[in-house]
Amino acid sequence: EASIRQPLVLGDKSYHDITEDIAKPIEGAANKNWYIAFYISLAAMLWGFGCIFYTVGTGIGVWGLNKNIGWAWDITNFVWWVGIGHAGTLISAVLLLFRQKWRMAINRSAEAMTIFAVFQAGLFPIIHMGRPWNAYWVLPLPNQFGSLWVNFNSPLLWDVFAISTYLSVSLVFWWTGLLPDFAMIRDRAVKPFQKKIYALLSFGWSGRAKDWQRFEEVSLVLAGLATPLVLSVHTIVSMDFATSINPGWHSTIFPPYFVAGAIFSGFAMVQTLLGIMRKVTNLEDYITRMHVEYMNMVIILTGGIVAVAYATEFFIAWYTGSPYENYTYLSVGAATGPYAWAFWSLITFNILIPQLLWIKKFRRSFIITFIISIAINIGMWFERFDIIAIVLSKGHLPSTWWRFEPTFVDVGIFIGTIGFFFVLFLLYARTFPVIAQAEVKSILKSSGSKFKSLREKHGDDVKHYDVVTPAATSVKSSKSDYDQGKLNTLLATLGTFDAGTQTPDDLKKITGVGPVLEKKLNAMGLFTFQQIGKMTNPEYDLFDEILGELPGKAKRDDWAGQA
Repeated sequence: EASIRQPLVLGDKSYHDITEDIAKPIEGAANKNWYIAFYISLAAMLWGFGCIFYTVGTGIGVWGLNKNIGWAWDITNFVWWVGIGHAGTLISAVLLLFRQKWRMAINRSAEAMTIFAVFQAGLFPIIHMGRPWNAYWVLPLPNQFGSLWVNFNSPLLWDVFAISTYLSVSLVFWWTGLLPDFAMIRDRAVKPFQKKIYALLSFGWSGRAKDWQRFEEVSLVLAGLATPLVLSVHTIVSMDFATSINPGWHSTIFPPYFVAGAIFSGFAMVQTLLGIMRKVTNLEDYITRMHVEYMNMVIILTGGIVAVAYATEFFIAWYTGSPYENYTYLSVGAATGPYAWAFWSLITFNILIPQLLWIKKFRRSFIITFIISIAINIGMWFERFDIIAIVLSKGHLPSTWWRFEPTFVDVGIFIGTIGFFFVLFLLYARTFPVIAQAEVKSILKSSGSKFKSLREKHGDDVKHYDVVTPAATSVKSSKSDYDQGKLNTLLATLGTFDAGTQTPDDLKKITGVGPVLEKKLNAMGLFTFQQIGKMTNPEYDLFDEILGELPGKAKRDDWAGQA
């Protein structure tokens, strides 16, 4: 990679460092930032669940719906969450096909965001049914009602198929990418229960060449399947509106406009999540300013497409001269009427504020990017609200004019889904590797700051390893080569080996012990499984001090348990 490009992996990182850094959030204790974010999210989630139970028990009359606006807060939130889930598929599938290196530190979290966002989106249509226990009626299943069947001409049914397909492919894609990382956590696990859980999750991954070959093939196939979903899912969601005859909805521009808006809001949410995650998991060296800048470039592009769509809609509404078009969500009537506050919020957050990203200093700033990403998410929510509430508030007859005002239940459910989303994401960050360590390692020598500085100093033919002299490879062959005081303390606990009465065991049977390490153990006086089996935490620590290399290996591989 050209030296002019800034590194994607910061710090003097080795392959081992990457493994340690990515495993640390799972193996270690959570920091203060994680607990603060988790408890705030948990409180919001519980409030939302309370509002959902109240709605189910009482009826959707507790919402702010009225005779004219039957779709409002719930469908606004549904479309908003589906849009947020778009970026995960784009980053994992499309950027994979284009072989973009910068995706490798962010694709895992983007894919998880997709799964969790679709979960939230699916809640709203189910609750809106009023009888969520009959939600299975939307599926074309044989039933006891005779001729009762789903309406295949309805775009609402198309949503069911599109989003369920999207969720299925995204889930398989996400899980496939996790297999090498689950295996890494499995091999490092000390507790037997944890080792068994990650062994199940890794599906027997062994790291053989055949495993990697199949991994690459399946990833490309899934990327090919998922790429059309980037276009199809939100296109079908847009048809909920575009196939109607309402002014402001009956528009052929909706499908591409909705897709661009979904990518726009999806990347903004990725920026929001990464801004939080890099702090709560201490992964600042892997989520860098370059990642932020590249994503901001995508936001500028898709934001420009959305702005052009806004201008087109506004112009057409004015140019038709139809009085009914003057009450659409992008019109003079919307800009000056009772929903002017929502209209101008849309324009401010979606068009004006993102223009700051043209300034390189802002585009590369973590704090400003975080603030702008939140603004875009707010703006995209207002876009969906304006499309629904403004259009439905003004019908063809003045007698049907009605305003929508949300109740505390509407607001509570929405805030609850945001809390639920972040609870899932924060728990994911503590149990799943949030960065694809194998993929990051694949770009370390081309995009790591350590190796880029070596090439800049020594040229492209620099060797990326230290020359090892024969003296450096010599194995300590006697007890005198080690600290005698510490060694005597260790052997006093583990016991000494009597060559006259005991037979040495083949210590190479212990996973992680090879011929060289076995010689070192023998030189220390360790010959039998009985000695190794007596190791506990103090002995592991003392052993690491005496050996002077491979710290934590014996404990991590559970030598005592194996012995």
